[in-house]
Amino acid sequence: MTVFREIPFAMLQMPLLEAMKRSWARYANVDQLAPPQVAACGSLCGGVAAAATTPLDVIKTRLMLGSDLQGVPYDKGVLECATRIARNEGPSAFFAGISARVFWISLGGFIFFGAYDASQKIIPI
Repeated sequence: MTVFREIPFAMLQMPLLEAMKRSWARYANVDQLAPPQVAACGSLCGGVAAAATTPLDVIKTRLMLGSDLQGVPYDKGVLECATRIARNEGPSAFFAGISARVFWISLGGFIFFGAYDASQKIIPI
């Protein structure tokens, strides 16, 4: 079930990251960005991908919990879960927890991509 959310997330984050790094390097007229700049790109791109995939995260979480607040099980899969959320709670329910999700993924993207870029410059591969 986690793959349901992770593949679209990665398919958004990684191309955005590479495009942003190229754009920033071109704007700054440099060949490569410094690790703090790459970290900022990772943070922003992670946040955008997190926001865009929040509805998938909500569906995944509901399916993993197994039932709604009334105890009615989600036993027919993704489409049934999404339909019930939309019908019973409205479209805004698909974005429950978006601020926390964007915050922690942005922070993680900053740390991960900054550290990864710095380590690549220290340890040539």
